[in-house]
Amino acid sequence: MKFLLVTIHVRDLDESIAFYRDIVGLAVKRRFSGGPGVEIAFLGEGETEVELISDAKNPDVSVGTGISIGFETASVNELISSLREKCVPVISEVIQPNPHVKFFFATDPNGVRIEFLESIG
Repeated sequence: MKFLLVTIHVRDLDESIAFYRDIVGLAVKRRFSGGPGVEIAFLGEGETEVELISDAKNPDVSVGTGISIGFETASVNELISSLREKCVPVISEVIQPNPHVKFFFATDPNGVRIEFLESIG
């Protein structure tokens, strides 16, 4: 069994696509109608994807606090500065629990916790 995708219900599909495309660096693979008032987009590289669903009939989204989605970055220090300049909510400072990894957390436009991680050495 392999992990394929994570689905996020979003308030504004264009805003969420911009975050995952421009901030995270995921390419839009496909975007289509999922029925009346529903739009769906898949983003990603390779087999694992982020699915974004916008439903005009249910504009309120609920995000749990006990989960985060992690993405690897070349430099957490450069990225955290860039996100702050772009007014992306950064919700932690850089954490380095051991000499091999550094990370920090930000949130996407819907409040989903995003972990950006740098592997060292």
